[in-house]
Order: sequence, then C-alpha cells, then structure tokens
Amino acid sequence: MTGISILGSTGTIGVNTLDVVSRDREAYDIVALTANRNVEDMFVQCETWEPKYAVMADHDCAEVLSKRIRARGLSTEVLSGVAGIERVAALPETDSVMAGIVGAAGLLPSIAAARAGKRVMLANKEALVMSGQLFMDAVTDSGAVLLPIDSEHNAIFQCMPPRFEDGFERVGVRKILLTASGGPFRQRPLDQLSNVTPSEACAHPNWVMGRKISVDSATMMNKGLEIIEACWLFHTSQESITVVIHPQSIIHSMVEYVDGSVLAQLGNPDMRTPIAYALGWPDRCESGVESLDIFTVARLDFEPPDIDRFPCLRLAREAMAIGGTASAILNAANEAAVAAFLDERIPFTDIPTLIENALEDISTRSADNLEIVLEDDAKARAYVDELVAQRVT
Repeated sequence: MTGISILGSTGTIGVNTLDVVSRDREAYDIVALTANRNVEDMFVQCETWEPKYAVMADHDCAEVLSKRIRARGLSTEVLSGVAGIERVAALPETDSVMAGIVGAAGLLPSIAAARAGKRVMLANKEALVMSGQLFMDAVTDSGAVLLPIDSEHNAIFQCMPPRFEDGFERVGVRKILLTASGGPFRQRPLDQLSNVTPSEACAHPNWVMGRKISVDSATMMNKGLEIIEACWLFHTSQESITVVIHPQSIIHSMVEYVDGSVLAQLGNPDMRTPIAYALGWPDRCESGVESLDIFTVARLDFEPPDIDRFPCLRLAREAMAIGGTASAILNAANEAAVAAFLDERIPFTDIPTLIENALEDISTRSADNLEIVLEDDAKARAYVDELVAQRVT
C-alpha cells in the first residue's frame, strides 16, 4: 500500500483526493490528514479513514478534535501547529504527500516533504512562487518526485517530452500555451468592476474552488502565479509561456513543438483528473470523472488576455523579471489584498493597486534562504494591511 499524507484534507483538493483514493482503498493507506480549523469535517474524515495522525493548524481546534477522537475511541493521534504539519509531511511511513494547503501557509510543509524525498503532489503553487530555487534545490538534493496538481501544470506535464528539464531546445519544445478561463468578469464592463461583490467574484463559471483561489481567478492573479510556477516546474523562462483565454476550460493547457505540432490535454473541468494522474503516475487510475462528451462541448474558443482588465498578469511577470523575493512580495500582497476584499474592506479593483504599491515600495532581496523569504512575506502583508486600514478610516 502507498502511504499518503494529505495536507489540507478538508479543502477542495483534500476532499477530491480522498474521493479518488476511495475508489481503490486497498492501494492506499491514509497516514495523516491536516486542516486549519475545520474540526467537524476533520472528525468525520478521521472516523472514515482512521489515519495514524490528524493535525490541526489551530491549537485550540486540536484540543477540541483530540477530545472527540478519544471519546469516539479512535486511535488517531492529534497534533497541532505548523510543526505538526511539517512532521506528518516527512514521516517515514508516508510515501506520497498531497500538498493542498492554500497560500503561503503551505510553504514550509511542502518544503519539508520535498526535503524528505517524498513524492510531492503539489497543489500549493505558492511554494514555488515564494521560494522557487530553494524548493527545486530541495527536490533535487533529496531525490524527491515532484508532480504538479494544478490542472494547467498537470496538463503541461502530460504533454511534455521526457527529459524536458534538459532544456526546451534540446527536446524540441517551442513554447507553453497556458490556458485560462477568464473567470467570471471576462466580459464585465471595466467601469463596473469596482462594484463587484465577493459572492460574485467567487462564482467561478467552470470550477468549484475555495474563496481565495476563486478571487485569484477573477483577477487572473492565479494565472500570473501559474506563469511563475511553470518557469520553475519546466525549467524555462516566462518568454516561453503564452497565456490563452479559453472560456470552456476543456483544454487545460498545450505544448507547442518546433515542428509545428501542438499537444493538448483535454478533459472535463474536474480536479480529480490531475489528482488521479499524480496518484497513479506513471500509470493511470480511476478518477470518477465523467467522460468528456465532445459533441456536447461542440466548440472551443480562444482569445488573448486583456492586460487592462487583468493587470495582475503584468504584475506577476514583472515580479518574475525582478527576481529574488519579488515573487514572495507579490504573493503576500495579493493574499492580504484578497482577504481585505473578501472582508468587504476594499473594492475589487483595489487588489492590483495594492499589489503594485507593495512591489514598488518594498525593496527586494536575494531569496537565499527561507528566513529572508518569510521576512519579506511578512513585510508585504503588514504593508498592505496598513494601506487597507488607511483606506477604511
């Protein structure tokens, strides 16, 4: 059996991972599950899967869960905090780690899994955005296997030739075509964007996702972060990556070769497909996803992104060009700004403005170690929080 630790088990990625695993329970052993504060769902998962460990990031929630676990007579050991999550990411009995914690909170556990030489199924793009070189060095040094879970990067991985890490020129790749749905505001008049509500921003037309990543899709910051992530995953520069808006979300990304061939990975917009691919790799396994009915789909549309509508794309490319901790600052400023928008403290259109201010006003440094990355992450959050407070008052 393959031992699996699922980081962020009560979130969308975690729930979908357990759904895929449930289709062949004899093949997998759920060693550990982690969550932030969702005690109710974690308790149900512990009843169902009986993991060796359950970790709550919040210490008080861990106490509540521990009492319920004992009262139920389960053998699951309850841990707490970031240290607990890092511990279960590196357990000897864990073969594979689903890194599904959203945002910067997933950085340290994801790196812990990489350093421990695990098969890292990376759904947390921020680990590479914030500390790309450090993360990739950890993978190389430990012999870990890195498999992307983002639907776009998973599609690119499936379309890439063997040994793509040797360089695009050597393997005959010309460029990556990174697809994007365009989110819920692709055709909304620009002068109406300042009035959109959090519920509107979270109503993605194709995907079922958490609130933060749904807002990132609406601003297209998710695609900006994915450009940075793709540079690290596929050992290329951002000049080799073209963003293509594809509203149907059926083609999840494409790879163009020097002979003119373009390989694409298609499928229904369901995260269980990339999850199943990573769980089974290099083989395939059942995901539970319905077959794609191309006759119902009928048409596939493509268009270039409007940079005036989606300035976060430009900001992400600029941060990647600057290098060092600029990407960490970009990501932290975005997380703080999105949180303020979801709390209805700022309008939707303030999100890119606050990010741009942070990139302009916070000095970047070489991302030589995690301490520097985390320090500049904290600076950016504090900076945006202060600007938000000034706007509110």
